[in-house]
Amino acid sequence: MFEKVLIANRGEIAVRVMRACEELDIDTVAIYSEADKDAGHVRYADEAYNVGPARAADSYLDQEAIVDVAVRSGADAIHPGYGFLAENAEFAALVEETDNVTWVGPSSQSMEQLGEKTKARTVMETADVPIVPGTTEPVTDPEEIAAFGEKHGYPLAIKAEGGGGGRGLKVVRNAAEVEDQLESAQREGEAYFDNDSVYVERYLEQPRHIEVQIIADQHGNVRHLGERDCSLQRRHQKVIEEAPSPALDDDLREEIGEAARRGVRESDYTNAGTVEFLVEDGEFYFLEVNTRIQVEHTVTEEITGIDIVKWQLRVADGDELEFNQSDVEFDGHGMEFRINAENAAEEFAPETGTLTTYDPPGGIGVRLDDALKEGDTISGEYDSLVAKLIVHGSTRAECIARARRALAEYDIDGLTTVIPFHRLMLTDEAFVAGTHTTKYLDEELDPSVIEEAQSRWGSDSVEPSTDGQEESVVEREFTVEVNGKRFEVNLEERGAPPLPTNGQSTKRSRPNNPGTNNASGSSGGSTDGPVTTAEGERVTAEMQGTILSVDVSEGDEIDAGDVLCVLEAMKMENDIVASHGGTVTEVAIEQGQSVDMGDALVVID
Repeated sequence: MFEKVLIANRGEIAVRVMRACEELDIDTVAIYSEADKDAGHVRYADEAYNVGPARAADSYLDQEAIVDVAVRSGADAIHPGYGFLAENAEFAALVEETDNVTWVGPSSQSMEQLGEKTKARTVMETADVPIVPGTTEPVTDPEEIAAFGEKHGYPLAIKAEGGGGGRGLKVVRNAAEVEDQLESAQREGEAYFDNDSVYVERYLEQPRHIEVQIIADQHGNVRHLGERDCSLQRRHQKVIEEAPSPALDDDLREEIGEAARRGVRESDYTNAGTVEFLVEDGEFYFLEVNTRIQVEHTVTEEITGIDIVKWQLRVADGDELEFNQSDVEFDGHGMEFRINAENAAEEFAPETGTLTTYDPPGGIGVRLDDALKEGDTISGEYDSLVAKLIVHGSTRAECIARARRALAEYDIDGLTTVIPFHRLMLTDEAFVAGTHTTKYLDEELDPSVIEEAQSRWGSDSVEPSTDGQEESVVEREFTVEVNGKRFEVNLEERGAPPLPTNGQSTKRSRPNNPGTNNASGSSGGSTDGPVTTAEGERVTAEMQGTILSVDVSEGDEIDAGDVLCVLEAMKMENDIVASHGGTVTEVAIEQGQSVDMGDALVVID
């Protein structure tokens, strides 16, 4: 088995992998950006190395820097987690070419074949797996997309080949939308996955989203660990995942599981992965393969008792799977609730803030995957995930009842989260009955009930108390960097107030609530905001983020509703539109620039 593993990720998934390593007696190496120097995954690891500034492209996506840290630290394997470089075949190949370092995941060749959606569709078609009508080659010409729409009908989905989680997916409802949505999908693909290649397929109107967890070793064994239902989504982002699916009967369940195994065998795939399907009217269609571990892998672990991350490590080390397909048994029902720093009543707008209170739930059947502790900050530099609450029950009804109790116990102050929304869903007739589809949240649920839930169960942000901070003698722990590696130094200081606790705990520090994990807080970085001098109304940023495109120039005449710029915040594109017509007198931002909430973007007279 490996002696030291570098986790090329951050936050709760990094801590999740580190915990598996610790149980296998493997040392761990964390990487971090300047914004994450005090983050939970850094505190937990045996070693931690700085790989660059806050911008992900200059740190967590810097392939050479990450491999260099692996070599310098003596790590003999790299686990990518999910997101960032987890499905990047180029990065996998770079690791494979590095002496004495093993890639924990499928081969770069398999990732190339299945990670890009058009190639995956071809593989699945060969394996006799049903696919939605679509292109098997990337498209670049709007006219080609319009022709596909005329032949197969609208709506269509334009998808980034490297995409996932709804990023790089644009729905086209008529020919007039083709050009703008093509550009948007290409832009997101380039921004998030360093790949602007896209393809087109029919867009199913009321499907269920069903995914099958698989694991395959290097000895030809392929197993599936059952399906997960990820149909509760907003803007194609999963919110609640569960297993087994309440929408499948046993025959369809078996048929989908075996189809996933056939597709994986056809591609000579190894390690963990997920084959995703859309199910509508009793028929299922291949959607995509995620060539990595999924955010919601925890649900499968709860109902099977199989530690998927440990098997990722064992398979990468050459071990053979110890169980047959017939040995995989399913016990009860599991659900995962993504606890995001978002305001569901404001169309799930990302939130930032400091956790002045952080007290997760516990008890039988409750699991918390996070990396935070009280005092940590969610800055908006990365995604909005605070934690994952996983609940298990003997039946779906018991799981729902237990989840209601756990969510009511979850005490968070300092920022707004989606906990009130989750509590609403557990009383929602469609969700409780299991009849919801992927369109339910976006098209059917009355937004006013979300506002009522936020008002009923939400908590106001509060400022941290300054009481009781006068101390005559204070013991402080400082973290210093030498050649990019972290070291911790303890000093005793007299006549000074104590420092805040976030980021100052020792290796493997836990939150104040024993038995829970610590998640991805980040101290964040700040940039000087844009300055405007022109006359007129200032259009400001409603949230912290990065400018993906600037769509107007000084002197342009615009109308109400025109897009001024596109702001990416916590992995979502947000069109900034004009509230009224006028003349653009000043553009204060440029593509790629970081902005804070309230910063001026454009001036309109």
